[in-house]
Amino acid sequence: MKISRVGEAPDYRFSLANERTFLAWIRTSLVFLAAGVGLDQLAPNLATPVVREALAVLLCLFAGSLAVGGYLRWLSNERAMRLKEDLPYTRGLLLISLMMALVAVVVIVMVLYAG
Repeated sequence: MKISRVGEAPDYRFSLANERTFLAWIRTSLVFLAAGVGLDQLAPNLATPVVREALAVLLCLFAGSLAVGGYLRWLSNERAMRLKEDLPYTRGLLLISLMMALVAVVVIVMVLYAG
């Protein structure tokens, strides 16, 4: 489905704000990706290789899912604006918060046991 064929074009300011929000999701995804790569490459003594690599892979997978989720959120918001519907609710913020809390706890445990 081509989004420009749905409904009528919203005010360009709303479309640009939606695009900026998408870019914020992409930046957040890049942060999680950098954390995964950094953990694997820059902290070889932080934990056993299996634990460190498992956390790095988890962070990288989460980064990819955030990028896809950000695009899907942009698409659903654009569609809702074009059809003059309410914007859809997202649980993504809760998911990101829980993931950050989980990663923080795991890294704290890794630091305590490494030192």
